[in-house]
Amino acid sequence: MKRVYTCFCTDVIHEGHINLIREARKYGELTVGILSDAAMIKFNRFPTVDFEERIRIVKEIPEVDNVVIQDDVMYDSIIEKLRPDYVVHGDNWLEEPLNSIRNNVANALSSYGGEIIDIPYTYNETVKNIDDRIKAKLAMPEYRRKRLKQLIDIRSLVKAIEVHSGLTGLIAEKTIVEHDGELDQFDAMWISSLCDSTAKGKPDIELVDMTSRYRTIDDVTEVTTKPIIFDGDTGGLTEHFVYTVRTLEKMGVSAVIIEDKTGLKKNSLFGTEVAQTQDSIENFSSKIAAGKKAQLTDDFMIIARIESLILEKGMDDALNRARSFVKAGADGIMIHSRKKDPAEILEFCDKFRTEDKETPIVVVPSSFNTITEAELAEHGVNIVIYANQLTRSAFPAMKQTAEDILRYHRAKEADDRLMPIKDIITLIDEI
Repeated sequence: MKRVYTCFCTDVIHEGHINLIREARKYGELTVGILSDAAMIKFNRFPTVDFEERIRIVKEIPEVDNVVIQDDVMYDSIIEKLRPDYVVHGDNWLEEPLNSIRNNVANALSSYGGEIIDIPYTYNETVKNIDDRIKAKLAMPEYRRKRLKQLIDIRSLVKAIEVHSGLTGLIAEKTIVEHDGELDQFDAMWISSLCDSTAKGKPDIELVDMTSRYRTIDDVTEVTTKPIIFDGDTGGLTEHFVYTVRTLEKMGVSAVIIEDKTGLKKNSLFGTEVAQTQDSIENFSSKIAAGKKAQLTDDFMIIARIESLILEKGMDDALNRARSFVKAGADGIMIHSRKKDPAEILEFCDKFRTEDKETPIVVVPSSFNTITEAELAEHGVNIVIYANQLTRSAFPAMKQTAEDILRYHRAKEADDRLMPIKDIITLIDEI
């Protein structure tokens, strides 16, 4: 009997899956692969049911002969192990970026003469409604909030990118690339005080109040499912910070990062060029402890951002603060630097990791942007935040377009740089 293989990365079995299984079973003994949580997150989206339940659902389908675990988005390893005569998949993988997976399968099968069978993908209102319900569930606060901690446990490095609107949230949510035979995407979103203020045309001095910043969170959460890390600046007064924690938690935000400075906010990248006052260890520790006491779930994270290297207070001061803030209850440590050389960041990570193997480390490689994610992970970094790149890339593009329209008294000269409006519209889901 011929051997047939297909793989699922779904929480719900709908008529499209059943149709594919029935067609696949016609060709021989059917083995179904269940994509592992780690692979599913990297490729598609976070599962809404646990791995064992996903296996159970597929095992109960009469036409399925065997169920195996597929630990990678690409099929070459599982094909080498099972050597199926046919690999069956919906024909949606003929288009980018999924066609890179199909190419991987074709190359693996060609070594011994296996074949691909493309089954017409099922598009109808029932399937769409099921997909929409899964997305809605993923977007709900109780599911979104806990996802950052889960990602830290599953992923070697969590990648977050700044968003400041619903549209930039969709870019973070839907951008998937194929590179060197791998598919990759962002894991989380960073709502930056700087970029949020800039998008509103306001200076980055905590002028934009929390009510307005919560509105940005609402805009993002309405159209996305990925976890959110919120830039809380200094956290404000401790008496105010406890309310911020409660509000963010209820909104489904996964973490807030607060920096150990006081007074009128000045952007850290100015360093000692402007007057910046670092908070005392005792006062900032008390703020962390108060925030932890105020939160209602175990899912929410308070991450302490240490400014010692920015303010040239030295490595010992940074490490001492890290120890104290973790002792006060901080769920993570963010270490920051404005140097182009990442050496002092890596030194901090190495020294901190010798005494603390568990507490997540967060870095923001805006200045030291030559270092790779793999290099950061080797030094114990858990989360990397690309904190302002979308804002910084949008501004010069919009400015040049505006200048060209003024210069040529028409829009044609800018047209080659513009994304077709229909492509933008298709990025936005309709209910």
